Amino acid sequence: MTVSVPAPAPASGPAPSGPPPAPAAGPSDRRVVAAVVAIQLAASLGFFSVMAHLVAHLRHDLGLLAGTVGLVLGVRVGLQFALLLPVGTVTDLLGARRTGMISCAVRALGFVLLGSAGSVGALLCAAVALAAGGALYNPAAHSLLASVGPGGRSGGFAAYVVAQHLATVAGPPMGLLLLGFGPGFALLTGTAAALWAVAGVLFLLVPRKGRESAPARPCDVLAGVRAVLGDRAFLYFALLTAPTTLLATHIMTAVPLLGFKPAVATLSFSLLAMVAAAVQPFVAVRRRGERPWVLRLGLLCAAAGFFVLAALDGTRPGPLMIAAVLNGIANGLVQPAVFQRTARRAPPERFGSYYGVMAFCAGMFSFAGDLVIGRLFDLGPAGAVWALAGVGACALLALAGTARAGGMEAGTVAGPARGE
Repeated sequence: MTVSVPAPAPASGPAPSGPPPAPAAGPSDRRVVAAVVAIQLAASLGFFSVMAHLVAHLRHDLGLLAGTVGLVLGVRVGLQFALLLPVGTVTDLLGARRTGMISCAVRALGFVLLGSAGSVGALLCAAVALAAGGALYNPAAHSLLASVGPGGRSGGFAAYVVAQHLATVAGPPMGLLLLGFGPGFALLTGTAAALWAVAGVLFLLVPRKGRESAPARPCDVLAGVRAVLGDRAFLYFALLTAPTTLLATHIMTAVPLLGFKPAVATLSFSLLAMVAAAVQPFVAVRRRGERPWVLRLGLLCAAAGFFVLAALDGTRPGPLMIAAVLNGIANGLVQPAVFQRTARRAPPERFGSYYGVMAFCAGMFSFAGDLVIGRLFDLGPAGAVWALAGVGACALLALAGTARAGGMEAGTVAGPARGE
């Protein structure tokens, strides 16, 4: 005779909040994270060591007019943002490892050209190479981190962001030290090129993916973009978070324009970077970066930081440091939150396409926003107040919109479930 055993009653307690627990990262995932963090540190040191002193070189060493300096910088930024739309899908086709090696080679060439350029035409060629290399690099690095399992992705991306902000602090003094030697700017750009070459070699340490050997078909680039544009929930999320790049970068422009002395501005930027790096362990623990409130809190801090800036006139360093701390918290929360949301939404074979569309929207918004804000600053103190308050208002609008984005807030994925 068989005995019937009743099934256990379902638990009546509340479901746990936040993302489900994930298995620990395996050896392959740890190799990916270690390689990408080392790549980010080398590449970012090279980039920030040059960019911190580029305007002074163009203006004083080469004697260019301010409008010409703006043209060279604008070509680099605008073209890099524009290329992100197709390059994200190219990363899916070529594979992140191969794309990353190509990006580092192109960026290294760009820095070599920049160091030897003596005419506007040569400078524009260098700007194009730097833009193309940057457009290739970012989707490649993010795609590799997105390929890591959920157990290691949060900590891996946190380490990646920390490496970026450490380079933001260490890069400018390193550049200043190199400028003190004989060749000056040529030595600086040569060192940056060498660091990007090292980053390219480090991509070889990333474990190979089988799909990287598949032939790439150019017609698939448009197909990848169309696939993302067909995901209306993600497209809505990408448009809502389009102001995030402007929120993260515009303080670097606003502080000098407000009249703060270089030493004070440098201190505020260093404080911002250190705060953003310090936030990362908090975001990584228990995969907090995947929770909707992290993105909302980051946007709220960004809005508060720009409202503080709007009340300043270059004479009060104390409130500026408060704005820097708020912006640092915002950067530290928003960047992981947007990445985690995208990684959970995108199918593994389409992450580059998803990242490309999202970054393109954010980049174009930032590019257009900088142009408008620059014109407002030219109108005088009242225009500066309106400009900075407008940036803060953009953060509040993004906050209100993301609170309504139900599908993306829930962390749903497009296509089959991915075991998260």
